[in-house]
Amino acid sequence: MSNSNPTESLNFPAVSERSCDSSPSFSPTDEKDLVTPSSSFKLESQIPSPPPYHVFTRSRKLQLVCIVSLAAIFSPLSSNIYFPALGVISKDLNVSMSLTTLTVTIYMIVQGLAPSFWGSFSDTIGRRGIFIGTFIVYIIANIALALSTNYGQLMAFRALQAAGSSATISIGAGVIGDITTSAERGSLVGIFGGVRMLGQGVGPVFGGILSQYLGYRSIFWFLVIMAGISLFSILFFLPETLRTVAGNGTVPLHGLHKPWIYCITGQKDAKEDSIPTEEKKKVTWKTVVAPLGFLAEKDVFITLFYGAIVYTVWSMVTSSTSDLFESRYGLNSMEVGLTFLANGFGCMSGSYSIGYLMDYNHKVTEREYCIRNNIPLETRINSKTHPDFPIEYARMRNTWWISAVFIVCTGVYGFSLNTHLALPVILQYITAYCATAIFTINSALVIDLYPGASASATAVNNLMRCEVGAAGVAAVQPLIDAITAEWTFFLLAGITLAMVPLLMIEMRWGAGWRMERTERLKRKQQSA
Repeated sequence: MSNSNPTESLNFPAVSERSCDSSPSFSPTDEKDLVTPSSSFKLESQIPSPPPYHVFTRSRKLQLVCIVSLAAIFSPLSSNIYFPALGVISKDLNVSMSLTTLTVTIYMIVQGLAPSFWGSFSDTIGRRGIFIGTFIVYIIANIALALSTNYGQLMAFRALQAAGSSATISIGAGVIGDITTSAERGSLVGIFGGVRMLGQGVGPVFGGILSQYLGYRSIFWFLVIMAGISLFSILFFLPETLRTVAGNGTVPLHGLHKPWIYCITGQKDAKEDSIPTEEKKKVTWKTVVAPLGFLAEKDVFITLFYGAIVYTVWSMVTSSTSDLFESRYGLNSMEVGLTFLANGFGCMSGSYSIGYLMDYNHKVTEREYCIRNNIPLETRINSKTHPDFPIEYARMRNTWWISAVFIVCTGVYGFSLNTHLALPVILQYITAYCATAIFTINSALVIDLYPGASASATAVNNLMRCEVGAAGVAAVQPLIDAITAEWTFFLLAGITLAMVPLLMIEMRWGAGWRMERTERLKRKQQSA
């Protein structure tokens, strides 16, 4: 991975940081020891300012976030564009709906496993090369899906499709971790989630229209074209950001690390004598499996497991929509696709709004921390300069009400299917909003806990969610057949409610576990 010491947090620019005891102490009567403003200015001007954490401007960072967000669209898009066509595929291949739903399950299983490998490599050899490689795999898989003629081929190439698309989220998160500090990360993670969740909103609509008028195979040709456009944007605009390769943006880039646009404009921020300050690591099998060790950390496991439960419940609602809406409301593929708009826009608005709310919460928690510890209010706080800063509390301040709304809406969703179509569609919007809000909070917190290995940490987050989610998707249709949709979703709401104490445990003991891990890893590094 790019940083063997996960305790090294993303720093604020050093010129804006002050430690708790940075103010000089003196006796008011010792006037000879006072430093005049002019002499203070001379002393400060003689001390060179440390380099910023990253040289890119806010607008440049936003540009890169948009590029990786558009790339990350393909993970949810490839899954959701497929949902309205499940009934058509079932009839065309002459297999049951349960078997057709298994193609969603296999996608989710690989979607969880693949980023653990891709993320580790991107934390070691670079983001850009892995991005390009995964898109090539993805394009090949979609061509094969469009040409597949039987159920076995469909299953196999759906797995390959997931292997290519799913890593885009963890690698994109790695890019954000490379270029941002914790204070600005919340809003950018929110934008990242909101833009990529566009696939959640428009995917089913396109899937329904394409399936209805051009056949379900046209879905995969559409994905080939869109992936080609995204790959071109990466080749042309996205520079390497991994800090062991590109440093803080001033290291000259060459070969695969260099975007095509630099051949035209040059690398304006490059300094010939600049070198990465972090040591580059070699790729080994240990590199690949090391992220799984994150799950052995109590605070990480609890955070990810709760998010996985919410993701599973939401996935069970989404994956059962086509069959339930077709049977109860008599909708066709295109009409089912249109109902998914509520789910998609719930995802987008949830991610975007919660991202900015997290930035606000970080500032509020900073202020509370400064008041509690008698630190000047303008002091910038992070978990590196102040290890006891409660980053867990700063990120999770709103998880309580979000979880409560999610549980209530899930509990009544099944019963709403006996009413007008508008009610379950509205409940899907609210459920998607809350679920994505929780995912966004979890994503930011995991990057905070492991900033030097943000892609790997995000991949583990994805692994936990997708593997548990795959089990839920496989079980939802048999559950509905056994106890009806009404009681299935009421049961899922109860399971989520039973998991809420995990939030209390993380808020109460998470910071202590994080500090213990920091000390343990420091001792290990010193003895190495």
